[in-house]
Amino acid sequence: MPGTRRLPRSRAAANRRARRLRPLVAAGSVLAVATAGVVWLVGDDDAPVVRERCTATVDGATTSLSPEQAGHAATVAGIAVRRGLPARAVTIGIATVIQESGLRNLDHGDRDSLGLFQQRPSQGWGTPEQVQDPVFATNAFYDALVEVDGYRELEVTDAAQRVQRSAFPLAYGDHETEARLIASALTGYTPAGFTCSLRRAEPDARIGDDEEPSPAAQRLRESMAVQVLGTEPQVVPGTVGKELEHVFGGEDAERLAWAAASWAVASADDLAVVEVSVAGHRWDRERSRHGWVAEDTGVPAGGVRVRVA
Repeated sequence: MPGTRRLPRSRAAANRRARRLRPLVAAGSVLAVATAGVVWLVGDDDAPVVRERCTATVDGATTSLSPEQAGHAATVAGIAVRRGLPARAVTIGIATVIQESGLRNLDHGDRDSLGLFQQRPSQGWGTPEQVQDPVFATNAFYDALVEVDGYRELEVTDAAQRVQRSAFPLAYGDHETEARLIASALTGYTPAGFTCSLRRAEPDARIGDDEEPSPAAQRLRESMAVQVLGTEPQVVPGTVGKELEHVFGGEDAERLAWAAASWAVASADDLAVVEVSVAGHRWDRERSRHGWVAEDTGVPAGGVRVRVA
């Protein structure tokens, strides 16, 4: 099996419960989050962010992730978008990663299992370095998933099990609810469904120009191309190389733009993203507690614009 830790069933069940993503519970303007004995109380929308958190909200249901978890979820969802896979594939992928690693890129596991999907080099998934590369590991998972006949119609646990060959085949289904929320928000089917509340990013004095991105923007550009777009976004003139833009075409352009925008927000902590604009909405890291705000962004229809620190 390429991933599940082989613990006694009672311990494995406890481990699965401990690794589940915990929902945020809202009460008026005050949020109380209790995780591992830490309580976060927020009463002032303009107060600095004390505890960074990301949320996926669909039809009133919400699940929360750490910025690290959000970044990995963005990779799993973004690569599916780039490959033209359905949201169902993302649900299966996210549920698998929650079960296998808690949405963390682990450097250890049962026997030689490693990475997000706990893939085993000895079972032909790749070298240790490759399976710990989230992009490689995600593509390897989808390469196997699309070979499963009728995977779109299968139960999540069945589809995941046919790829993973787990010792606990029913475990993946435990995470279907939160996986569906994350998948819908990150694939653009729920516009403005994914947001993060993050601390201020450190300013970067390094700049580019109208042709070349700044170093931070170049890193973002490469990640966007590999993980969600399939092509490099363009530098926005007059932004000293710190803003990138991509415009989708076709009937599905707006959804794809929301998918790319949500990917950027979910990846913001790692890639120093400070602003994302799409479809008349803006996420601003300085005001990230407010989530997506409707305003005139100047971004064309089907377009997404991302700015780094």
